[in-house]
Amino acid sequence: MSRKIIIGSRGSDLALWQANFVREELEKLGHQVEIKVIKTQGDKIQHLSFDKIEGKGFFTKEIEAELMAGSIDLAVHSHKDLETACHPQLEVAGVSDREDPADILVINPDSVDVSKNLDLKEGAKVGTSSARRKCQLTFFREDIELVDIRGNVPTRLDKLRTARIKTSGNEASVREDNIESAVAHFDAIMLASAGVKRLDIDLSDFHVVYLKPEEFVPAPAQGVLGYQIRKNEPELREIVQNLNSPEVQECIGVEREVLRLFNGGCQLPLGVYCKKLSNDFHVWASMAHEWDQVPKRAFLTANSAEELAASCVAELKKKDAFASS
Repeated sequence: MSRKIIIGSRGSDLALWQANFVREELEKLGHQVEIKVIKTQGDKIQHLSFDKIEGKGFFTKEIEAELMAGSIDLAVHSHKDLETACHPQLEVAGVSDREDPADILVINPDSVDVSKNLDLKEGAKVGTSSARRKCQLTFFREDIELVDIRGNVPTRLDKLRTARIKTSGNEASVREDNIESAVAHFDAIMLASAGVKRLDIDLSDFHVVYLKPEEFVPAPAQGVLGYQIRKNEPELREIVQNLNSPEVQECIGVEREVLRLFNGGCQLPLGVYCKKLSNDFHVWASMAHEWDQVPKRAFLTANSAEELAASCVAELKKKDAFASS
């Protein structure tokens, strides 16, 4: 491609890491690349949890609008943020290799109790605004208290550190620009392992609990980047295909099809994880209608990805019907 490829990205540290990663890969292929930062609804509204924001595509709509307008050529998304129904003018032309899809629980050391599940002390306050994480956390520990928290990965970690300073009696060191941290108390927060690894964040001052994705089921496509382009760009599609991971694409295709069949978005307490081992596909799922309900869980295996999502949904609905009868 003779023209410069303009990548559209959110402005958070993680989003820019992702955009720069793609830029470097494209430059290795001999292309000129520029990054354009775009602010999304999810970036602008930081005081509300996801279930209180209307609509879907909190972190993608504005980027997709610029893609359709032609002001950018390639959108790099955290694939889990994308709606399952792509705009008719757009397509996801490729996906990245998958970083670790697991969630992690980051705990202040004075809130640790290794004798209890998840290593959390009794009645601990855990910060998360994800309906899926809330649902599974209370499934494992009914005694914990959930507190909404927003912000990018470094910001949420700063809030957890500030909460520790506050509870230790050293409130004088709370920064004025972090008012939420000064009033909110967290014993722990939840993060995606992928974001921490990509940003190479040091968590040595915390106690970290790794939550196996087969047990604490992640969001569909967690840990994967999606490369979105306009449909009328065959040359760019061919370029992006050089960055594509076919096996990852197949696995997250199952996960996102489960999400589509449930007509879900960020507000749905749904976790789906698909992994290919040898020639077989294995799928773990956790689903509830509301975050404060007990999730229904399913595990399936098949030698083909075809119809696997439909089988997973049928299994979850069967358990749902049984539970409500």
